[in-house]
Amino acid sequence: MSGAERFDAQGGYERPGRTGTGDGAGDLPPGPSGRDDPPRVAGTGPEPPDGPPPRIPLPRASVEDTGRPLPDLDDVAPVPPELPHGVLRSLLGAWALAACSAAETAAVELHLGECGSCADEARRLREAVGLLHQPENLDLDPALRTRVLAHCLDRRPPRVPLPEWATPYDAETARLDALLQDIGDAEWHAPVRLRWFEGDAAASRRTTVAGAIAHLLSVDGLVAVALGLADPLAEEGVTGPAPRTEAYWRASHVPLARSVRAPWREQSHNLVRTVSFTGGSAGRLPVPYGDFTLPLHDAMLDRAFECWVHAEDIAEAVDYPYDPPAPRHLHRMIDLAARMLPEALAARRQAGLAAKGDTPHLVAAGEPGRTLRLEIEGDGGGEWLIPLDSPGAVGSAELEVARLALDGVEFCRLAAGHVPPQEAAAGQLGDREAIRDVLFAAAGLSRM
Repeated sequence: MSGAERFDAQGGYERPGRTGTGDGAGDLPPGPSGRDDPPRVAGTGPEPPDGPPPRIPLPRASVEDTGRPLPDLDDVAPVPPELPHGVLRSLLGAWALAACSAAETAAVELHLGECGSCADEARRLREAVGLLHQPENLDLDPALRTRVLAHCLDRRPPRVPLPEWATPYDAETARLDALLQDIGDAEWHAPVRLRWFEGDAAASRRTTVAGAIAHLLSVDGLVAVALGLADPLAEEGVTGPAPRTEAYWRASHVPLARSVRAPWREQSHNLVRTVSFTGGSAGRLPVPYGDFTLPLHDAMLDRAFECWVHAEDIAEAVDYPYDPPAPRHLHRMIDLAARMLPEALAARRQAGLAAKGDTPHLVAAGEPGRTLRLEIEGDGGGEWLIPLDSPGAVGSAELEVARLALDGVEFCRLAAGHVPPQEAAAGQLGDREAIRDVLFAAAGLSRM
């Protein structure tokens, strides 16, 4: 290779040309021999063997194709620059907003481990940023379905409308079904504890998410039988919520799992569809619960209430956010419990659990008697006058002896057996024994 040749930075070889003479001849590159060879005419002879290599560089080989070890990631990590304390402190705001470069972030975080005052300031800035950017809840508003349905029904009423007393059951089963759709197969075996009160003592039963759905399926079957629909326990011949549930659990030869969702869902849809076609006149149809009987319109409210209660049990077991029912549905559930309290008080007296008062509990049906004013606060709240002396007595404001105030959701959880009566957050005024009886009677409304 001629000494006049040099390696170009782009990967090719070139020879320096002569200094131009002004006529352009000196700007031509010299020939292969170093002299000014005449231009070669194509096709007149062989190619010169010592022509200059091409100036276009060849593709560079990847390090993965060379067999050499890959560079250590630590070698490519940003090197924190050495910045004075004042500059680092001025970068704390940008660091809290994640607006620093990689090198600046490394420098700030290295400094925070050495400077206590800057670390405190950085913590305060990060907390302020967290307040400005609240995490968004990805769960849909539980009232969204109700609002969408209400809007659609306003625009086009259904040909077969659902009775108003059945809408809470329709809404609560739909909400629970949405929860079940979101959980995984393993979560169907998550432990769930069913809780209620027997007498004045708390009782419970351990099961799983699938077992809780089987419990709802079994008890909803009481309403299905009253409507002439198929009963999931037709061959067992048992009545009452607890015996039916135990029978269903015993009949399951394999552990209950996701497969129980389909029959529960189909049964709830059949109940809603059937009461729609029967119309409002079917609301008085009796539904036997074993020890007592409810009219259909109250039985559907009872099933909506229990669906919500056990949906909360399931949501707690799988760590799922779950809100109370819509206010107008919650009001109906509270009203049902308030109307059942006089019977529950009478049952306590028959069992010898009621407080011994000076006034005899003898009031003719339809006559006013001693009364407790129940004030339910919050969404779905209101006031109810609860007769204390007889289920047939009439509540009277003139004969009011006590006043009890409770939050609506707290009262429902008390009636579900999830809150002990002595621990209920209640405002009390007047006859303490009457208030105690009502609190324990409310807890006595619960059952498995």
